[in-house]
Amino acid sequence: MSQLCSINKCTRVSRGLCDCCQQNICLQHLNEHNALLISQLNPLTDDINALGYRLQTFSIQKTNHNGREKLEQWRQDCYKKIDYLFEQKCQELDHTVNEQVSKQREELDRIHLKITELINAQEATRQDIDLLRSTLHQLQENMNEIEQTCFTINTRPLLIDDTFILIKKTPEHELDLSTLSPVDRTIHRPEGSFRSFTGNDRHLLIHQHPNLCLLDREMNVVKQTFWLYGVIQDMCWSSTLDRFIVLGKSNIFLINENTMSVDNVHTITERYWLSCTSSDSVLFTCTNEWGSSIMEFTLFPVIKLIKEWKYPVTCTIDEGIVDVAYNNGNLAVMVCNKSEKSLCIGLRYAKTFDPIWTLFIDTTCVQNIAFRCCSLSCNEWLIVDYETARLLQITKDGKVKKTIKYHSAPYRAILFDLNKIAISTICDLNLHTIQ
Repeated sequence: MSQLCSINKCTRVSRGLCDCCQQNICLQHLNEHNALLISQLNPLTDDINALGYRLQTFSIQKTNHNGREKLEQWRQDCYKKIDYLFEQKCQELDHTVNEQVSKQREELDRIHLKITELINAQEATRQDIDLLRSTLHQLQENMNEIEQTCFTINTRPLLIDDTFILIKKTPEHELDLSTLSPVDRTIHRPEGSFRSFTGNDRHLLIHQHPNLCLLDREMNVVKQTFWLYGVIQDMCWSSTLDRFIVLGKSNIFLINENTMSVDNVHTITERYWLSCTSSDSVLFTCTNEWGSSIMEFTLFPVIKLIKEWKYPVTCTIDEGIVDVAYNNGNLAVMVCNKSEKSLCIGLRYAKTFDPIWTLFIDTTCVQNIAFRCCSLSCNEWLIVDYETARLLQITKDGKVKKTIKYHSAPYRAILFDLNKIAISTICDLNLHTIQ
């Protein structure tokens, strides 16, 4: 007896096994199922065409823009270092010859003066004449030697190792502040320690009274040096200089990660610093005053002031900049209003200082302590609110993404590695994991 179609309420005889539903169905339903499958090809064709258009209009230059900018900056920095060394050696070469010429000139001036004195006195002995001739002859011999001086310049080829630049695809993902783990590791900070700290991809730099200490990823002190230069207002890392930058009350210091040596490279007069941050080529610092200024310094070959952004461009006379943080061509600026006791964060283009967005934070500036922020992945930001013991995650377009309570008042925070956040409280420095 023939088998009926498996479709409900169909009384026709089945004609075959349908490939899509794996049922024995009649010819009419086989045709319907086939037509249904064929109809699904058109949307696939549309998707293929859309993907083809995306591939056709895909711009490698646009996608690699940030990477190319970083490579170009590296190239320019290398050129500057080569030019700087070249100029140094040229000056050294010139100095060597100038030193000899100067001695000759001094001796020649002395002889000329002696001859003038003898002529004016109208009195000279044979011994005077012989001595002058002998000295002049020696000067002529010396001049011949100088003119025929030949220098041996020993140079070594500049060896460029391919490992100087490592390109790794690191898929950046947005962090979720709500996934902040309990404290993974903590280090207690003795009384008298300054709250500022910073880090690179290897170490954290903190002040553990009375020392400046370098911590590894496990929060172990690996190096330290006695700090005797007064107040520390802020710190940041410069990959260009391969140095930590420490901002004092009026001074800028460079800290060598390998030797922990301290160099005072700049002093401001009649004003005080509050915060600093660094791009690949520029150090940004803000002044500790109402109507704050933001100053730009070149990093290489020397730290040199090149520009000062003043109020009302930076803020109003009734406002003060309490923190600055650089990331990916932009500058996050934390501003406190004196009369309203309000706080806001604004994002600006680092090169032009043009505003991108501004976000007012639901908190009150009561204590005379600066609010701080730091950059996160995907151009997001983290604000540390010690007044309400909160951490606020801000999106790249200036919206509050997540807010969490912290177990004690936080004062500073930085992203340490891809998924670690270091947070300082009044007594401790805590390390957390974030996903």
